[in-house]
Amino acid sequence: MISVQTAKTWGADAFWIDARPDADYEKGHVPGAIPLNEDRWNELLNQFLQQWTPEKRIVVYCSAESCNLAGDVARKLRDEAKLPNEIRVLKEGWEGWLKTQQ
Repeated sequence: MISVQTAKTWGADAFWIDARPDADYEKGHVPGAIPLNEDRWNELLNQFLQQWTPEKRIVVYCSAESCNLAGDVARKLRDEAKLPNEIRVLKEGWEGWLKTQQ
């Protein structure tokens, strides 16, 4: 897990993934984040892989710290997509991100 403050320091070296359902993503998301959820995994994974580069660290988030979607997507990125372990789950999720914007 990673805090919002630490992830923000990565700047352009971070690739943000929103693991929430499409409707939540459309209501608001981290600037530059792309959707990658389990509902449309196969379709969205290909889109992600076309944009991601190995030097970028991956930050996955969902709604809140109690949400498991980000952890599930991070695990699938490691296990199924065979990406490196530089994948972090945002500690407080979207709620934590919003707190830093106030």
